[in-house]
Amino acid sequence: MEKIASFMIDHTRMFPGVFVSRKDEVGNSIVTTFDLRMTKPNAEPVMNNAEMHAIEHLWATFLRNHSQYGSKIIYFGPMWCRTWFYLLLNWDYESKDIVPLLIELYTFMRDFIWEIPGQSARDCWNYLDMNLPMAKYLSNKYLNEVLLDIKPHNLYYPQ
Repeated sequence: MEKIASFMIDHTRMFPGVFVSRKDEVGNSIVTTFDLRMTKPNAEPVMNNAEMHAIEHLWATFLRNHSQYGSKIIYFGPMWCRTWFYLLLNWDYESKDIVPLLIELYTFMRDFIWEIPGQSARDCWNYLDMNLPMAKYLSNKYLNEVLLDIKPHNLYYPQ
């Protein structure tokens, strides 16, 4: 059996960043899959489930309500190696195209002070497993170390 494309990337040379993982034709449209690496693989601690869950709720709420991108969101969710997230958008994008959106999003998460949307027994199957302070910390780290001064190695997979 052949390895899938994402297992062909040399993770020892990866940095946190915003990467186009793949583009797929779906009907008359292109779906762009982004690989949003928040930590350096095998070099930094992985994210815990509680902060990933909080980020997922904040992401989903922010993105689905976004005036420009809300209708283009197909999927957002974690990769269970706990170092990054997937974002699938309906359109043909490059990594640099969504950096302004991600700056807006991660600033929103860093500054978030309210109750996490959907954090109740009625709205979420695992509502007690969320860590907003750590989600805010990781959002600030990604924002400052990657997004606000993004470099080519944060936008393209290593060759």
